[in-house]
Amino acid sequence: MFQGDKKSVTDVRPGRGIAFRLSLWILLSSAIIFMMVLGYYYALSRRAIVEKIEQYAGEMAKGNAARIDTILAATQKIPHNLSALISGAPFGDSRKLRKLITTFVEHNPEIYGMAVAFEPYAWDGKSRYFSPYVYRKHTGIDSMLITYDYFSWDWYKLPVQRSQPQWAEPYFDEGAGNIIMSTYSVPFYRSVAGSRTLAGVVTVDISLERLQKIISEIHSGGTGYAFLVSQNGTFVTHPDKRLIMNKTIFGLAGELGDTSLNRLSARMTAGETGVVESRNVLDGDKCWLAFAPLSTTGWSLGIVFPRDELMKDVTRHSRITLLLGAAGLLILCSIIIWIARGITQSLRTLNDAARTLTAGDLNTAIPVIHSHDEVGSLAVSFSAMRESLQTYIRDLTQTTAAKERIESELKIAHDIQMGMLPRTFPPFPLRTDMDIFATLKPAREVGGDLYDFFFMDDDHLCFTVGDVSGKGVPAALLMAVTKILIKSKAAQGFTADKIITRVNEDLAQDNPSMMFVTLFLGILNIHTGEVFYCNAGHPSPYILRSRGGVEVLPATGGMALGVVEDFAYSSKQLKLNAHDSVLLYSDGITEATDSQGNFFAEARLEKALVELSDQPLKALVDGVVELVTAFAGDAPQADDITIMVMRYLGNKV
Repeated sequence: MFQGDKKSVTDVRPGRGIAFRLSLWILLSSAIIFMMVLGYYYALSRRAIVEKIEQYAGEMAKGNAARIDTILAATQKIPHNLSALISGAPFGDSRKLRKLITTFVEHNPEIYGMAVAFEPYAWDGKSRYFSPYVYRKHTGIDSMLITYDYFSWDWYKLPVQRSQPQWAEPYFDEGAGNIIMSTYSVPFYRSVAGSRTLAGVVTVDISLERLQKIISEIHSGGTGYAFLVSQNGTFVTHPDKRLIMNKTIFGLAGELGDTSLNRLSARMTAGETGVVESRNVLDGDKCWLAFAPLSTTGWSLGIVFPRDELMKDVTRHSRITLLLGAAGLLILCSIIIWIARGITQSLRTLNDAARTLTAGDLNTAIPVIHSHDEVGSLAVSFSAMRESLQTYIRDLTQTTAAKERIESELKIAHDIQMGMLPRTFPPFPLRTDMDIFATLKPAREVGGDLYDFFFMDDDHLCFTVGDVSGKGVPAALLMAVTKILIKSKAAQGFTADKIITRVNEDLAQDNPSMMFVTLFLGILNIHTGEVFYCNAGHPSPYILRSRGGVEVLPATGGMALGVVEDFAYSSKQLKLNAHDSVLLYSDGITEATDSQGNFFAEARLEKALVELSDQPLKALVDGVVELVTAFAGDAPQADDITIMVMRYLGNKV
């Protein structure tokens, strides 16, 4: 064996010149190609990495802006809920009002304080200023009455002037919170002599310390940071405390003489989204600055990404690649002849296995290569890839099955929920004294809206529409419970106010999640056209008169169900003439928004009802839903949409 090896060495000796020249030319060619590839790779990878960084930065800015918007949107919902509760409730008991505000503050740790600021003399007819304020202290929850002239403050003045909810610019609240805060204000109204009259403003405050904490949790690597500016460019949060509430981004650009920062300031305050190259105002180094607007407040979030810190790995890897390539070229020259035959055979075998793998046969055997070079590593990688593909396909199959199961269960839940609602129209085809039509369009697979109608006896029709706070499965469960409770109480022959009172008692017991239900319930006497009704914090229905005209049904002063257990509800009476109709709806119609955040609002609904009031019930309901859908456009449906019309045709007997 030894002699054979010696003979082989002697035999290959004449071929050394070819091997040497081959090695030399391969080495030189490889060196030239390597330098060209390295240069191209460096430029390409740098450009690709810059694009990835800019893409990542932009997505990170938009993602964090969306996360902050989610927090602020949840905060915005609180004053809307409170305004809905107190709009229909009678004024007069300041302790109950303060207790209700305290309950909201206690159950929502993300807010600093809440206030209900009434219009002059709207509280008791005597007090020009009446605004209970509940806020957080280090020692717990405290409250006070705001005694200064709050009517001239932006947090009160702007929502009143614009008749819509409004975020105020950050300010120092001297005399109440005594901190730097921003306030979200929601005007609320009451029905006075049949007209909708401004009663005051419900506010929720968030402290800038809270916002600073949220913003400081955004990490962009190394010395990067995030900051927030208001609509006029004032720094709301920033690592440099001297800038907060003291300077605007425009003023800072002027001080630094940076025209690019000035252009960036204009884009940020205009609500644009983007990523630009800039300079870090803290140290003057080059950076990327990604920015995105907050849809809730109109403010803009900026995130600074230090350029040198993010690109240092690219430079370091390029140098390492260059060194490794040079070393590889030297090694290549010495071993090329030794590995020439073996590597081609091994690669051919691996290529055949790869072809089998790409054809979909993941059970094919990967050849065992005992060398510890790149070919051996490639064989191990092929084997690992095959196992990873098998695992991935198996996991994907399981995940797909689980997803299909969940989607199937949600569809079943949707079908069950829809099956609980009357869906056959006309529901009483043999009756000629009334007609009714309703529809419900949930925002998710299952929703929290409800409607129902049924005859309590031969002469009395009970009809109702409600809206559970929240969405999804919890709201659907509470919707089902509420519907069952209504039907069970109505079966006992109670009046409208007694039915609502009894349902409220059951829902308010053991309600730690503070979920509530707004509900309107009416009972129609088929013979007389009289309707006794009770409203528990639900949007007031409309009366569509047969002679033309749309009227808002007077409120009964009831709050939402499930909030206060011992609340006494009252009812009112309505007289319907032949072919008069009552239209009930949920706030998913009036609070539907377009892509700019504008509400559909009651004015558009009333205009639509005037135009559609003489239509058949289905055409009327479908027409309203089509108008809301067209108004929303591409904006996602944020809440369940429910609408029901009951038309009294008169006693035909």
